[in-house]
Amino acid sequence: MQILITGGAGFIGSHLLQRLHGKPGLQLTVVDNLDTGYREYVPEDVEFIQADIRSQELEACFASHHFDAVLHLAAQTMVPFSMEHPREDCDVNLLGLINVLECCRKYQVPSLTFSSSAAVYGDNENVPLKETEMLKPTSFYGITKMATEHYLRVYHEVYGLNTTVFRFANVYGERQGAGGEGGVVSVFCKLLAAGEPVTIYGDGEQTRDFVYAGDIARALEASLSLQGFHVLNVSTTQETSINQLVAYFEQAAGTKLVVHYAAKRDGDIYRSFLDNRELISVLKLQPEMDLARGILQTYNWYKHEKGGQ
Repeated sequence: MQILITGGAGFIGSHLLQRLHGKPGLQLTVVDNLDTGYREYVPEDVEFIQADIRSQELEACFASHHFDAVLHLAAQTMVPFSMEHPREDCDVNLLGLINVLECCRKYQVPSLTFSSSAAVYGDNENVPLKETEMLKPTSFYGITKMATEHYLRVYHEVYGLNTTVFRFANVYGERQGAGGEGGVVSVFCKLLAAGEPVTIYGDGEQTRDFVYAGDIARALEASLSLQGFHVLNVSTTQETSINQLVAYFEQAAGTKLVVHYAAKRDGDIYRSFLDNRELISVLKLQPEMDLARGILQTYNWYKHEKGGQ
C-alpha cells in the first residue's frame, strides 16, 4: 500500500511515522515544506520530498507514484495567526487542500483522510459536542476547516473519493511546537523547564479536551481501511480546564508554577470537549493515554531532549 503523508515532518506526522514506519506492506512518502516540520522527524529510509502542497511539485509527486491513500496533515494550525492573517490561513488550509484533492482526482487516488479540528464547532455549550452539532466557528482557522470539510464531502459525492474527516480535539505530545491548538502544553513545558512564569489568557476556567498524539496516530492508521464518507471526533471526552492543566504540570515537575492571567484572546473558545462514541463505534478504538501520564511523558521528553530551549 502506497501512502502519501502531507505534513509528515511535523508534530503529528512524527507520531504517525513512528507508528507506521517498518510495517510490512506499507510504502510511505512524506511531503513537507519544513516551515514548521523537521527533516530529522522522517526516518532516513522513508521517501521525503520537500515541497509545498500549493506547488506544482505536489502534482509531480502524484504523477510519479500510484498512491492508495493520502493522509493530509499539512496545515496552518495557529488560531491567533489566522485572525491576523486570514488570507494566508485560507491559502494554506483551503487552497492547499483543493490542490491535494485535484491531484487525488486526476491520479485516481481512492482514499483521503483529513485532519480537521474541534474549532469548526465554535463556542457551543452543548458539550460534549457530537459530530451532528451545527458548525459555527469563531475563528478564521475554524472557518477554513469547516469549508474544507464541505469540499471533501462533495469530492466524495461527485468523484467517489473515500474520505475520512477527523475532528481532532486539542492534540499534545512529544515534538510539539509552541503553535497549534494543543500548543499550550508545549508552551507550558518550555516555560516550566526554564523556570519562567506561565501566562493564561482569560480566567483559566476555559476547558479543552487534550488527546495524545500517539492516539491520533492510531486513528489515522485505522482510517486507511474505511470506505465512504465519515466525520469523526478524535477525543478523550474529558473536559480539562487550563487551571487543572497547570496542576497536572505541577505534579509532573514536582514544583509550583508561577501563573499570570491576561485578557482573553479574540477567537478563543471557552468550553470545548468532544463526544467520541462515533469513533469507538466506527473504528473500534478509543484513546489509551490518560492526561496525567501523557503530561508527565511529554514534559520529561521536553526537559531531556530540548533542555528547556
